[in-house]
Amino acid sequence: MEFIRVRNFIDGKWEEDASAEYVPLFNPSTGEQIGEVPLSTQATSLRAIESSAQAYGLWRKISIGRRMKYIFSMHKAMEENAEKLAFSIAVDQAKHISEARGEVGRVIELIETACSIPTLIQGETLNGIAGNINGRVIREPLGVFGGVSPFNFPALVFGWFVPFAIGVGNTFIYKPSTQSPLFMQEMGKIFNDIGLPPGVINIVHGNRKVPETWYEHPAISGVCLVGSTPTAKHIAQGCARGAKRTMLLGGAKNYLVVMEDADLDVFIDNFVHSCYGSAGQRCLAGSIVAIVPEIYDKALERMIEVSKTIKVGDAMDPSVYMGPVISAQAKQTIEQYIETGIEQGSRLILDGRNPDVPDKNKKGYFVGPTIFTEVTPCRTIAKEEIFGPVVSVMKIADMEDALQLIRAQEFGNGACIFTNNLFYTEKFISEADVGMVGVNVGVCAPHPYLPFGGIKDSLLGTDKVQGKDGIDFFTQNKVATIRTVPPQGVEIMKIQSAGDKSIRSCVAQ
Repeated sequence: MEFIRVRNFIDGKWEEDASAEYVPLFNPSTGEQIGEVPLSTQATSLRAIESSAQAYGLWRKISIGRRMKYIFSMHKAMEENAEKLAFSIAVDQAKHISEARGEVGRVIELIETACSIPTLIQGETLNGIAGNINGRVIREPLGVFGGVSPFNFPALVFGWFVPFAIGVGNTFIYKPSTQSPLFMQEMGKIFNDIGLPPGVINIVHGNRKVPETWYEHPAISGVCLVGSTPTAKHIAQGCARGAKRTMLLGGAKNYLVVMEDADLDVFIDNFVHSCYGSAGQRCLAGSIVAIVPEIYDKALERMIEVSKTIKVGDAMDPSVYMGPVISAQAKQTIEQYIETGIEQGSRLILDGRNPDVPDKNKKGYFVGPTIFTEVTPCRTIAKEEIFGPVVSVMKIADMEDALQLIRAQEFGNGACIFTNNLFYTEKFISEADVGMVGVNVGVCAPHPYLPFGGIKDSLLGTDKVQGKDGIDFFTQNKVATIRTVPPQGVEIMKIQSAGDKSIRSCVAQ
């Protein structure tokens, strides 16, 4: 493919930041440089804010029906360009092409949900508060929002934030990850193709200097993020200074709990998808598998067996199940976690370092399926987010043991249980101290109609993404108190009397 010089998309135009430093963009499957990405200056970011603020004045006044036409057009254009969009993700993010297609498909579903905004944004009325006094609650947009995307889901995070934000009347500045910017390069073309007014969506590439211009800027109403917990806390502190609302999704450490009555075939299928899908680089990836003694040996044996069959290689190879991790630094970090696990006394029973890959991928950033046993809750690999295909296996006494482990951790994103017992199911749903629960599924990602997000250190802010939470975050309530007064010089009793006579006349006829 041709060398790609990534550009910003501001006010409906593609532009390069002449003053910016550019960093290399790599294909993780091969380790080859395929382009470069600007670390945009704060001056560029401020121009994007100005563009979005100016566009907001007009965009918010456009009828909701016209705004929905743009959302429908975006949906149609994404369907028509789905393969091109998936290809962009598989190249720079190196998500396997089948999973990249799935990610694009989920964004299309999110936009379908955003098409329901005319229903979701409806206000409320309360008549008869007092004599001739009625009340009305109106949902209104707030202004300009900024959003920061992680490398691992460049399309999904766009779908979580942007359609809902602009659908209710806001404008948006989107900062993709410098490691996976190509999806938004394709989306910028779509914005122009559908005739989206300039400034409604601006794309600015860079590092933390970009969102730092948002925190105290009077035109910015709120900031969204999906990323690590330290980054979420840093943004929360900045936004607090400027009194901005925030929706910040942080890190995770997710449990898969296997009870004695679990269907092991169901568990194994979901274990593979949860722990090794996207090379373990997702916030709902299974990280700790907690198994009761009754089936521990059998479940572990099958986990090892199936893990050894996972084919690792180029993200564009249809025969491959798991692609590379995002960068050489990520590979090094994951391998350091593996070394730490060994040093702290856990047993490495499947080592994913240096997996066998084709010659053309020898310089890629690959880590294969890795399994530790004899892991205790105090170990680093059991506490910290590794963001790679590394699984810690624990033997637990019973469900209460698993629930205590989940309660004790700092993160609270998701947890899944494998069981056919209704009592176990309901107890786990009720008592697992997480924001998302799964039963006989390995990735407990809610459908776009429902809110997505964790609790504790996995979510900073008040609202989750998608569903009604997304609508709530991107709108504010305006309350009107209305006293109806009769025309001057006309007595209200005469009006009511005339109304009564009119009714009687209709009845007589």
